[in-house]
Amino acid sequence: MPRMTAARAAVEILKREGVSNAFGVPGAAINPFYAALKASGGVNHTLARHVEGASHMAEGYTRAKAGNIGVCIGTSGPAGTDMITGLYSAIADSIPILCITGQAPTAVLHKEDFQAVDIASIAKPVTKAATTVLEAAQVPGVFQQAFHLMRTGRPGPVLIDLPIDVQLTEIEFDPELYEPIPVHKPAASRKQIERAVRMLNDSERPVLVAGGGIINADASELLVEFAELTGVPVVPTLMGWGILPDDHELNAGMVGLQTSHRYGNANFLESDFVLGIGNRWANRHTGKLDVYTQGRTFVHVDIEPTQIGKIFAPDLGIASDAKAALELFVEVARELKAAGELKDRSAWAASTQERKATLQRKTHFDNVPLKPQRVYEEMNRAFGPETRYVTTIGLSQIAGAQMLHVYKPRHWINCGQAGPLGWTIPAALGVATADPEGTVVALSGDYDFQFMLEELAVGAQHRIPYVHVLVNNSYLGLIRQAQRNFDIDFQVNLEFENLNSPELGVYGVDHVKVVEGLGCKAIRVTEPDQLLPAFEEAKKLAAEFRVPVVVEAILERVTNIAMSGTDIASVNEFEDLATDPSHAPTAIRPLAAS
Repeated sequence: MPRMTAARAAVEILKREGVSNAFGVPGAAINPFYAALKASGGVNHTLARHVEGASHMAEGYTRAKAGNIGVCIGTSGPAGTDMITGLYSAIADSIPILCITGQAPTAVLHKEDFQAVDIASIAKPVTKAATTVLEAAQVPGVFQQAFHLMRTGRPGPVLIDLPIDVQLTEIEFDPELYEPIPVHKPAASRKQIERAVRMLNDSERPVLVAGGGIINADASELLVEFAELTGVPVVPTLMGWGILPDDHELNAGMVGLQTSHRYGNANFLESDFVLGIGNRWANRHTGKLDVYTQGRTFVHVDIEPTQIGKIFAPDLGIASDAKAALELFVEVARELKAAGELKDRSAWAASTQERKATLQRKTHFDNVPLKPQRVYEEMNRAFGPETRYVTTIGLSQIAGAQMLHVYKPRHWINCGQAGPLGWTIPAALGVATADPEGTVVALSGDYDFQFMLEELAVGAQHRIPYVHVLVNNSYLGLIRQAQRNFDIDFQVNLEFENLNSPELGVYGVDHVKVVEGLGCKAIRVTEPDQLLPAFEEAKKLAAEFRVPVVVEAILERVTNIAMSGTDIASVNEFEDLATDPSHAPTAIRPLAAS
C-alpha cells in the first residue's frame, strides 16, 4: 500500500468526493494540510480575509449548483469558533459544507495549549457530526463518513478537527481504491403517494407548497411537471423560490409575514388543501398557526421523519426525499390524467392569477432621497431571468423578496433561518466562484454590508466579479421597524457626519472610498433616474475588471416595509398600494382593475 501523511490522504479524498474548490485561512496548526493541498493539486483555494467569511463562501458555493459541497479551512482555536456562525447558517437551511480545522497536538489537548479548544463539542449542536480525530489511521474513514453524512437524509454540515501531529503522521492509503459510501435517502411508497393524490383530488382549491428540499434534491422540474399535470397552483417558500418561474401561470406567489406577496397570502387563504414538499413550515412563512391551518387539510412530505409534526400535525405525513416522492407523484398523476380522473383546476388557477394582477404594491416613486421600492423596480429592468440573487436578512431582503423576480432554482440564494449579518458578501463570492460566467447580484442594507466588507478584497485579489446593490439609509432598518412596537428608536441609528466626506451629510461611512480602497469598483446613486444607468455600468465594469462592483443607493432614512407581526391575514401595508399600471411597471402581471 502507498504511504502518505494523513493530511495528504484527506486531500486525495476531497478530490475523489468531487471537491474542486476550497475557501480558508492558513495557520500554524493547519499548515500540514495546506502543504498537502499544494503538493496534491486539483483543489483551487480562495484565501478569505476572515474565517467566518470562508464558511459563508463555502455555503454560497454549495447553494449555487447541484452536487457542490463547499469546503472551508482554518487553523485551530478561534478559526474554528469563527466558523460556528457559518455552520449554524448551513445546518439551519440544510446545506452541506465541510469545515476542516487544525488543532494542537494530541499530547497537549488537556494542557491549555495555545489556541487549543474543544471545537468538536462547540460545533456539535450546529453540525450533523463534529469530530476531533485522535488516530491518524482513522482520517480516511472520518472523511469518508463526513461526505456520506452530508449527503444522506437531510443535508447539512460536518466539522473535522485535525491535530497537527495527526496530520503529519504517515499512514497506508491508496487513493485509487477509495470509493464514496452510497448515499441513503428515504423514499415514499406508491401507496402513500396514491393516498396523497387522492386527498388532493378530493379538494376544491388545492395548493402545492414547494420548499427548499426540492431544490436540494434537484427535483424542481418534477415539481413543475406535477403542477402542470394536475393544474394545481404553487406557493414557493422563500427557500424554494425559483422552483418554477415567477411568471408561470401556476405560480400563486409567496406566502408569509414578511417575504410575501399580497396575492400570495390572499391565494393561500382561499385554499382548502395544502401539499407541502421539502418545506419545514417556518414561522415567518406560517405566522399564527390557527390562521394558517384553519379550514385546510395538510399533507407534508419531508426527508427528515422528525420534521413531520414538529410545527403542527399534518393529516398525512410522508418521510421521503423530495425527488423520490415527486417521481411517484408524477407517475400517479399521469395515470389519473390519462384515465380522465383528475379534476379540472383551470378556474381555481385562473383566480390565483387574477389576484396576481390586482393585489400589487407600488414600486414607482420619484422621491429624493430614494425610496427602496424604486431600487427593486430598476433592478427588475436591469437584471434578467438568468440573474442569481444573493442576500441575507433585513428590510432590503424583505423588500427584495416582495418586489424582485426569480425564474430558476438556485437563483435566489438566501440564508433563510439563521440570517447572519455579513453573510451576503462572502456568500456572493462563493456563488460567483461556482458560476464564474453567470450574472450574480448581491443585495445588502448598509449594516449587513459593513459586517464583512473586508471580504471584497478577496474578490479583487482572486478576480471574482459580481454586482452588489447596497441600499443605504444609515439605519438598522428592520430593527428600527420592530422597535415601533416598544415605542423606541434606540441604538439603531448609524448616522454621523464623516469628517472626510462632508458631501454625505449624516450618512456616515463613505462606502465608495472603502470599496475602492479594497480594490473594487463603486458607484453612488442619489436620484431615481440614475439607477438603471448605474446598474448597466456596473455590469460592464464587473465584466471588464473582473472584480466586485458596488452600486450604493442613498435611501430615505425611514421606510416601513409591508409585514405582519402575527398572521398572514393581517399584513400592514405602510406605503401606497398600486392602483394604476404605472405604479408597478415591472410587476409580473400588468395591474388590472380590482
